[in-house]
Amino acid sequence: MLFKKSLVHELIITAFAAFIILFGIVVAQRSGLLVSVAARGAMPNDAIVTMLGLNLVQYLPMILSLALFLAVLMTMSRWHRDSEMVVWFSSGLSISSWIRPVLNFAMPVILVIGVVSLFVMPWATQKVNTYMAQIESRDELSTINPGVFKESTGADRIYFIESFDELGKVVKNIFVQSTQHQKIGVMVANNGHREVEKNSDSFLVMQKGRRYESIPNSAEMKTTEFERYAIRVKTKEVKEKPLNLQGQDTTALLISDTNAASGELQRRLSLPIAAFILVLLAIPISFVDPRAGRSLNLVLALLIYFIYNNLLTVMQAWITQGKLNPIIGLWPIHLLFLAFTLYIYYRRLFQLPLLPKLLNRQNKLPRTVKTLDPQSSAK
Repeated sequence: MLFKKSLVHELIITAFAAFIILFGIVVAQRSGLLVSVAARGAMPNDAIVTMLGLNLVQYLPMILSLALFLAVLMTMSRWHRDSEMVVWFSSGLSISSWIRPVLNFAMPVILVIGVVSLFVMPWATQKVNTYMAQIESRDELSTINPGVFKESTGADRIYFIESFDELGKVVKNIFVQSTQHQKIGVMVANNGHREVEKNSDSFLVMQKGRRYESIPNSAEMKTTEFERYAIRVKTKEVKEKPLNLQGQDTTALLISDTNAASGELQRRLSLPIAAFILVLLAIPISFVDPRAGRSLNLVLALLIYFIYNNLLTVMQAWITQGKLNPIIGLWPIHLLFLAFTLYIYYRRLFQLPLLPKLLNRQNKLPRTVKTLDPQSSAK
């Protein structure tokens, strides 16, 4: 039918626009956080892009679910606002007639949310944990940013390097302060480079520089010029951390009989289920009251979305802590919002179908036309 084609066409455009906006918000938020972490020296600059990509995969189910919910809501709200829904309701369609075309559009996206939630998101979480472990095991020079002072892990050295070359091996304007045997040594050089020995030991080699050595609370100072000075860069041994539940495969969660595994499994399953219920809910709450503001239903929809997700998070925590039986799980929240959705449909079904009857009744009313006598009107 005509209304189905026009609805699906507008839903696709609106969903794509909502996805791009939400995706951009998440990219900006995560980029700012990762850049601030890298600025503190806790993460090298070359890891920002990789971590950002993995984080976006983790947030992808949430972005898709919210974009789908907002697309249905905003599209049908516009139809209400522009009185297009009045035309369709006048032609005999009810609000339940919109469920099938909306689900035809939404089901492929909901399936993608399910696949990403059950399989792709755990893989991304596992990769994040592995990559962070590799970052922590790097040497101290790997986390130095040009123009920023960096303290070593043992707090016995302070590095400052003004710039690197493109490969990160040749450095310029080096400053290193170290504390050994209660003596403070300061080394400065204009140039330097990195060297890695056969036993994987890494060294920072400084060329044609000076070393200043002093004793605390003393005016004695020793100055030494050198042609070559090598500083062994310490590497941090990181023990392999056990894989958390967010990074475990769904099959492993199915085999496990712990409360935490059951809560994580039900949380993954809840993402496509919640997306399905929210899409159904978006149809009746898209009604726009002309006397209210245009953004009232949008604010209400966002409030419903965040309440839904927060309640799921609370229930998952209760399952993990053993306060709630895993058999009950997150189903009470889904049933609560499904019942709320059916109630809103009930209200709309008994209000909106009255519109055609009222119009027909008005057409059958006798019309009285009062004519005036021109002479009497002239008097």
